[in-house]
Amino acid sequence: MNYELFMGEALAEAELALERGEPPNAAVVVVNDAMVARAHDRVQETSDPTAHAVVVALREAARRLRTARLGEATIFVTREPCPMCVGALLESDVEALVYAVPNGSDGAAGTVLQLAQYDGLPRRLRIVSGIRRDEAEELFARATAREVAP
Repeated sequence: MNYELFMGEALAEAELALERGEPPNAAVVVVNDAMVARAHDRVQETSDPTAHAVVVALREAARRLRTARLGEATIFVTREPCPMCVGALLESDVEALVYAVPNGSDGAAGTVLQLAQYDGLPRRLRIVSGIRRDEAEELFARATAREVAP
C-alpha cells in the first residue's frame, strides 16, 4: 500500500477543512488499495460534536460498502485520533490506522493513552505514525496562526 499517496489525499482533504473554517483533521479510508471514503471535521459546520473526520469517513465507507464491518480497511488521518474516534475504528473492525502527527491533547493511539492496542479490549489496530508529518505539522501551524490572528 502506498502510504505516502493516501496520506497525500488526507492532506488535500485537510486543506478543504481549513478553507471551510474547520481544523485540518482529515481522514481517508482505503480498502484493497482503493480509496472508498474521505472526510474532514464538520463539527463547526454541523454543530455536531461527533462529526470528527474519522467518524464521518467511517460512516461514508460503511454506506458505500454496505457493511458496518470494515475489517480490510486502513484509515489515513492527519492527526492521531481522539478516544471517541479510536473507539469507532475498533467498533468497525478497521485493520490499520496511519497518522501523520501525534495528538498531544487527547491522542488515543499511544500519545496520551493507548486505546488502539489496549490488551483489555477484544480488538486492536495496527498503527503506523509519522507519514508526511512535516506537511501535516505545517497545516496545523497555519490553523493555529489563523486562530490567533485578529
